[in-house]
Amino acid sequence: MRALLCAAFVIAASGPAAASDLSDILHRGVIRIGVTGDYPPFAKRDSATGAYSGFDVDLARSLGEALGARVDFVPTSWPTLSADFAADKFDVGMGGISVTLERARLGFFTQAYMREGKTPIARCADKAKFATLADIDKPGVTVLVNPGGGNEKFDRAHLKAARIEVHADNSTNFEALANGEGDLMITDASETRYQQKLHPGVLCALHPDAPFDFGEKAYWAPYDPALDGFLDQWLHRVRENGTFAAIYAKWF
Repeated sequence: MRALLCAAFVIAASGPAAASDLSDILHRGVIRIGVTGDYPPFAKRDSATGAYSGFDVDLARSLGEALGARVDFVPTSWPTLSADFAADKFDVGMGGISVTLERARLGFFTQAYMREGKTPIARCADKAKFATLADIDKPGVTVLVNPGGGNEKFDRAHLKAARIEVHADNSTNFEALANGEGDLMITDASETRYQQKLHPGVLCALHPDAPFDFGEKAYWAPYDPALDGFLDQWLHRVRENGTFAAIYAKWF
């Protein structure tokens, strides 16, 4: 009886592979990458040409090469990201997505590729005013925030006295801050470093090496063992062979 069971197992195991998200991608020769396109340096969409650029855009193209598939960038937004993911509008979410337990309930996160945390960025002339959350959470302080994502969730959880000003266009948040439309913004440490670089002497990242909380960035995909295993293996390899480091140096 044991021999018969073993034989049946071998026959079943040698049959055609079960359908999976990975096999679907390979069959159609296209991988759909969901990006908000408003979060440089991770992913930015040019409003005139529709072209995408950024750190995660370059890595998405590396993933496409590894799969032998064309990369199609699918627009989404921070307020609709989870709904679009659940509706199968894209195969993998990229573009600076932070790992959260709420998102993890919907799908798989790869190994983290960046350690993060929320930290302030303010005009350099005001940087001494907003070192702590207690400094920030005062009447008369205006905190700019993009709608619907982790930044707004953090602000509403931690700020009760300060005014939270939702700035609808995420692509112009920092120009608005530089122009005095708010006192500061709290966002991911990587973004504060990047915006400080773009606005030298005007905007200053406040203690990005010691953020207020802990966070990580990773890539987000449906629960599918074949696809999830491939994503982790691809990410492991690009981190070991220098591809990841070269792209990181280009953007950060």
